Amino acid sequence: MEDEIKLDGVYMQSPDVVAREIEGELIIIPLTAGIGDMEDELFSLNETGRTIWNKLDGKSVLKQVLADLSAEFEAGTGEIESDLRGFLNELFKRRMIVEVI
Repeated sequence: MEDEIKLDGVYMQSPDVVAREIEGELIIIPLTAGIGDMEDELFSLNETGRTIWNKLDGKSVLKQVLADLSAEFEAGTGEIESDLRGFLNELFKRRMIVEVI
């Protein structure tokens, strides 16, 4: 199966979700029926997930987000790319992020 996420794409947080901090965790909450319905539950982000979530501004190409994360976490882009793609593919499937066209 081909990845939905493209490194030359620009993505943003879906307008159909909100993110709220609850007891130190960032929780993504669907506002629309069917959003996140793969398991129909809230989606909790760890610190790394929160960092990525905050970079999905609808302006930055994912290649730049990847480079920024590589510098921020002092790790190679190859090391980070797989995790980034997996995380974003999950958010994309749940319609919690959208591609900017």
